Amino acid sequence: MVEIVVLVKQVPDTNAKIEIKDGRADLSMIKWITSPYDEYALEVALQHKEAVGGSVTALTLGPARCDKTLKDAKALGVDKIARVDVSEGYIDSFSVQSMLAEACRSMGAEVVYCGKAAADTNAGSTGPGVAQKLGWASIANVTKIVFGDNSLELMQPAPEGQAKVGVDLPALITCDKGMGEPRRANVKGIMMAKRAVVDLIDVGSFEGNTSVLEHTSPPQKPPGKSYEGSEHVPEVVKLLRDEANVI
Repeated sequence: MVEIVVLVKQVPDTNAKIEIKDGRADLSMIKWITSPYDEYALEVALQHKEAVGGSVTALTLGPARCDKTLKDAKALGVDKIARVDVSEGYIDSFSVQSMLAEACRSMGAEVVYCGKAAADTNAGSTGPGVAQKLGWASIANVTKIVFGDNSLELMQPAPEGQAKVGVDLPALITCDKGMGEPRRANVKGIMMAKRAVVDLIDVGSFEGNTSVLEHTSPPQKPPGKSYEGSEHVPEVVKLLRDEANVI
């Protein structure tokens, strides 16, 4: 029975307006959600179990508020939920990847799925970084998977179009859209998830060497331009081509 781990991250709602106060992002009033690409990873992990059997654990790293994301995953049908307990605040990529890799190792993971990038940082570094620390193969931006007992057949973008890749387990897979819409929890799953127990995993301390000096808001977009009359067509076409880069 293959041990499947899916990494999930709690992020600010993608529609939330982030305010900057005293040089720091104020997240006290925002809504938290599961990072959208991680929903695809959850779907793939559950498909893997359904295809060949196994056990699925949803794993996150963060403070106690992240238990909501884990219980959302439990409502979808994962077997276990676990969290590496860390306090609020900035943790650099090295520390995050090291702690998640150690947690996956301690759980006996044989395959790890995660989203191709988190909605808050959009860095796309966690999956490959965890794979490197585990010494595993890493396949990125996967759009289709055929599940075998000890191997996977994958599709991912390539310069020539789509590449079919085979990989033996253990392996870490970062998931893109394309493998079906993520399933939604039913009422029974939601009610059962409320009673679920989150396993806390102690992986020790990993000190990074970077820190956040200051947060700033992105520059405001300039006001839009409007034109009336056919005499402006050449100018509009030029702006769409040279400034907007849409034609």
